[in-house]
Amino acid sequence: MSDWQNPSYSKDKKTYAKQSVEDESPQLIQLEPIGVVSSPYQERFATPRQPAYAVEDKPATITLNQGFNYEQALQDLETFSHIWVIYWIHLNQGWNPLVKPPRDKNNKHGVFSTRAPHRPNSLGLSVVPLLEVKGRLLSIGNHDMLNGTPVLDIKPYIAESDVMPDANQGWIDLL
Repeated sequence: MSDWQNPSYSKDKKTYAKQSVEDESPQLIQLEPIGVVSSPYQERFATPRQPAYAVEDKPATITLNQGFNYEQALQDLETFSHIWVIYWIHLNQGWNPLVKPPRDKNNKHGVFSTRAPHRPNSLGLSVVPLLEVKGRLLSIGNHDMLNGTPVLDIKPYIAESDVMPDANQGWIDLL
């Protein structure tokens, strides 16, 4: 086991987290998109519910903004087959605490136990195939993002840490 994987490994201790827990006032978080999705999907209802459910592969591109050295930030990303895309679900208006997901049309479930897009913070998270990286342009395969979707972050999909083979599927297992 490497040092970085060992929970008992430590450097000098810092108390950043303790300070934020003691401060009870709500934090204002400001995010700026790093880029935008160019997608063939123009309407919410014509978009796949999840990338894995796309009936046909309709590739898209993510163009990262100029002037931030994102070309350097993308170095070595092309060595991964898949990436996580964290994005803003920009067409949402409001949220619902209970939703009827497509898998269970008879029952409502708490939004936090679903992948419904109508959430308190309109954050989306999708794992997609990475087809190519050229400069600030990423070509992706099966996806579930609308044209014009603001991208907040990109991370590599790493099977060793992203796959949980013993995970259950909550209420979905009961259907």
